[in-house]
Amino acid sequence: MRLSRQPFTIGLIVLLGAAATMPLWASRYWMLLCLTFCLYLSLAQMWNLLAGYCGMISLGQQSFIGLGGYTPAVLSVYYGLPLWMGVLCGGVTALVFALLTAVPLFRMRGVYFAVGTWLTAEVLAVAFSNWSFVRYGMGIVITPAYQLSLTEMYYAGLVMGIGSTALVFLILRTDLGLTLMAVRDDEAAAQTVGVDVFRSKLYGFLIAAFVTGLTAGLIYLHQVFIQPYKAFGIDWTVRLLFIVIIGGIGTIEGPIVGAVIYIVLRQVFSEYLDVSLLLMGAVAIAVMTVAPKGIVGSLQERFGFEILSSRRT
Repeated sequence: MRLSRQPFTIGLIVLLGAAATMPLWASRYWMLLCLTFCLYLSLAQMWNLLAGYCGMISLGQQSFIGLGGYTPAVLSVYYGLPLWMGVLCGGVTALVFALLTAVPLFRMRGVYFAVGTWLTAEVLAVAFSNWSFVRYGMGIVITPAYQLSLTEMYYAGLVMGIGSTALVFLILRTDLGLTLMAVRDDEAAAQTVGVDVFRSKLYGFLIAAFVTGLTAGLIYLHQVFIQPYKAFGIDWTVRLLFIVIIGGIGTIEGPIVGAVIYIVLRQVFSEYLDVSLLLMGAVAIAVMTVAPKGIVGSLQERFGFEILSSRRT
């Protein structure tokens, strides 16, 4: 049984129109909720690009989140750089760090790569918490960020959420996307037919780092405060794992569905902070039991539909 894509396409256009006009009709609460959704969606799409399409399970995305958050904080507070320029510099900082660490990390495979990325983030957390320039573990209050209105932040987040999804969609329809998926499926076979495995993985790694750094800059401008053990904490990756796996790893629509579920559950479980992680875990286990490929992955397998298909015609 195959479902028509037309109703989903129309619904998507309506949702995009509503999102674009939200500041004109929505309350502050709903704008904050949508902003949070867009930022988490952007982070999740980049983790999905790495894990779902490149085959690189990273537990260290918080390295790029921390660097992307600290860069605009330091540049705006200490040097008076415009905030949006600081966000762009945060993305570049994350990209440069990814470039410097790619060679040693890519020598690792499977679980060793995952652990290597996590340990890299832990080293950064310790280094920043002992660095006087960034005020040790006390953190930095990003005072200039108070000048930003919620509407400005909302549109910046909306651009990141939609832009990251569109970026993944476009990448997967290029030769780079094909090589990434070939490397994910069988690295040895891909290398045999002439795929430059290192270069393909490097491109995916750098793209994910850059967009993650940009998104992190917006997150911490919105929060107006950054601390090393929060910015470089593995909690970030745990959230991204939840979003992507629940929604459907290796699908473009999966992070969208997963981010919606995560935001809704976070609001529902906000009254039960002591056991919220346990409740989230129970939901994850229940979904994976019923839909092992995630919600979107299982629906695609059952009905054969794709709203944002990565296939080239």
